[in-house]
Amino acid sequence: MDTPAGATLAGLTEITPLILTYNEAPNIARCLEPLGWASHVVVLDSGSTDGTPDIVRRFPNAALHTRAFDDHTSQWNHGVSLVRTPWVLALDADYVVPESLPAEAGALVSDAGLDAAFVTFRYRILGRALRAALYPSRAILLRRDRCRYEPDGHTQRLAIPGRSVTMISVVDHDDRKPLSRWLASQDKYALLEVEKLLAAKARRLSFQDRLRRTIILGPPAVFLYTLIVKGALFDGWPGWYYTFQRTLAEMLLSLRLLDKKLRG
Repeated sequence: MDTPAGATLAGLTEITPLILTYNEAPNIARCLEPLGWASHVVVLDSGSTDGTPDIVRRFPNAALHTRAFDDHTSQWNHGVSLVRTPWVLALDADYVVPESLPAEAGALVSDAGLDAAFVTFRYRILGRALRAALYPSRAILLRRDRCRYEPDGHTQRLAIPGRSVTMISVVDHDDRKPLSRWLASQDKYALLEVEKLLAAKARRLSFQDRLRRTIILGPPAVFLYTLIVKGALFDGWPGWYYTFQRTLAEMLLSLRLLDKKLRG
């Protein structure tokens, strides 16, 4: 994207990165390091006990805030309320933005008709890049006064009233937290997904969610789709690791659905 350097610099003063954290010591420094262009970074922590706050304090442009966690939607909306610039760059602590992103974002915010910008991700397993993944694109650049987060199963989605675009820059998703942390989170996520799936009318569900509601088709479909269609088979052991992760998550969801069914 061709844009005058002055315009890009002016645009960057309109953007504040926002990061949510909870025990993200293995990730947070890598997330903050590429954000030196931002005069102010808002980090909203949920009460970390692993040294995350100490790492954040090492970065002079990062301001640490703490709020007890209730749900992802409320946490993101509270984080947005702490931002004072017109635009928010909303990042998970395991995201690493590329060098190209600041200039691209700085140019985009001059578009008065734009409300948000999506990015695609390069998924990494302990630093090793995969050819592809199931991780969806996400709106990470948003107008603070026009967009708001809404609940969506175990996660949240951004309600965007106006126009959005997809950025050229690709963001790395590289979670280095222990596998035990991932395992502990999946059952909580499965419980929330069950409520979402059972509350929705079948005709309003996506094809993927209709497969999930069958209980038995979700796990094998995810295994084959990840391994073969997405090419994880050709990524060596990291590809198998990711395939087993996604299949296990689907198995937990199926088990929770079945448990709900048998208990009436």
